[in-house]
Amino acid sequence: MFRFTSTAAAILISTSTAAIAQSGEQDLSQAASDPTASLTAYLFQDFYTYGYHGLDDAERNTMQFRMAVPYTLGSADNIFRLTLPYLTESPSGDTGLSDITVFNLTTFNQDWGRFGVGAVALLPTGDDDLTTDRWALGPAAGFVAQSSWGIWGLFNQNLIDLGGETGRDPVNLSVIQPIVNVSLSDGWSIGTSDMSITYDWDADKFVSLPLGVQLNKLVQFDRTPVQFGLSYEYNFYDDTIAPEETIGFTMKILVP
Repeated sequence: MFRFTSTAAAILISTSTAAIAQSGEQDLSQAASDPTASLTAYLFQDFYTYGYHGLDDAERNTMQFRMAVPYTLGSADNIFRLTLPYLTESPSGDTGLSDITVFNLTTFNQDWGRFGVGAVALLPTGDDDLTTDRWALGPAAGFVAQSSWGIWGLFNQNLIDLGGETGRDPVNLSVIQPIVNVSLSDGWSIGTSDMSITYDWDADKFVSLPLGVQLNKLVQFDRTPVQFGLSYEYNFYDDTIAPEETIGFTMKILVP
């Protein structure tokens, strides 16, 4: 149960950023920190967990590539995103590719910000010991409101099990992600980390209760804007073996 829960929850958590549509009033620094902005983005991330509840001297490191591409279908704005995680270290000693997630959101601009509805899917493409071996699909919805000081919002994603290898635990998860980011000067901003609160419907309990902060800096390399981020997250869920403290590094290459 530990391997299933940690793998599937981590996969869904990792899909919780970058999705709705950028208004003309939102500057690039704010949009770069907006998980719903309509920006083509290529993310290179590393998440290092150096403490586990229930395990001594356990560590985990995940390198992750994410691609977000906005497009228009008919008159509707959309964002498509693909996330590919690779474990370089884990408590079990297993390393390699984990399951891919794909995500599509249809977005709607409003005077106050934007909202979107769409779907997220889990594809069991990971290596033998790092896959859920289950297919899952479910709805996603969220909003981001803009203000003079930054952005705030809420995002929800759900995976509903569609089947897979017999004997593997089904994937039925919901994630709620609060979004807060305060714009500072000179391209700096500070806000919440991924901070994705995860509920496992089969276990009938929350399996991730994180609290985290992320510091961002937007810089310009020639004509290419790049945002760097450093995050810290503490997970208060300790009923079973689970990540406790995680540090994250993100490099986000933006194509406005």
